[in-house]
Amino acid sequence: MKPIVSSAGTVTNEVFGRAYERGDRPALVDLHGGLVYGYRKLVTEVTRAASGMVRRGARREQVVGVHVSTACAQTLAVHTVLAAGGVAAPLDPRLSGAELAERLRECDARTLITTPDLAPLALRAAEDSWVRQVIAFGQVVDTIDFADLLTLEPTPLPSIDARVQDALVLPGGRRLAQAELLARMAELDEQVKLTESDVVLATWKPGSGCDLIALVGLAVLSGALVVAASVDLPGTKHDFGVTVVTGPDGGLERL
Repeated sequence: MKPIVSSAGTVTNEVFGRAYERGDRPALVDLHGGLVYGYRKLVTEVTRAASGMVRRGARREQVVGVHVSTACAQTLAVHTVLAAGGVAAPLDPRLSGAELAERLRECDARTLITTPDLAPLALRAAEDSWVRQVIAFGQVVDTIDFADLLTLEPTPLPSIDARVQDALVLPGGRRLAQAELLARMAELDEQVKLTESDVVLATWKPGSGCDLIALVGLAVLSGALVVAASVDLPGTKHDFGVTVVTGPDGGLERL
């Protein structure tokens, strides 16, 4: 079944508009998480999980915390939230429990998405915030398994105006509209002009900023392949035929 599409001009539509037709071509290889996602699988899981969140009562502009340890989990979580009409709050996985709870309260998050390795901390922080449900990428006690969202009866995704709908809420309360996230993607693209033949080695780690989110979104939009690694391991560039690498200053460099 072809996934439900989102409103024209939104991050979801721009990033995934051609993903389904690209089929099983690899879109994201997460060396830390040990996962490989093809384009069709990626867009299907994002839109079906977003439909599942809407089915479970997610509301437009509701803030969802994203507290994960891998690039793949961050990509799935953030884009699921955006497709469901919500606002994602990327959270640094290095935060202490007290700091995490404070950030969740500050952004008024009612849902938190996490990975199994961070779930114990996330659950404790949720108890000290207004979070009412925790979603995990796997079976964890007292959480909803992300995979279960994919099994719910599909429902239409909300219509969104990308000019005014927020995409992210960053530390300090700064909000980034969907149009601004798309603009950040365009800024990154000015540095390298990604094409379908490019392979991007991303060593930026999930955190509280928007650069990794923008980079993966740009690569998927462009039809490129992202290889996400916590460090530049010996042989990685050669093994994957890397053509673009991330720099320590938030920039991209073509090899």
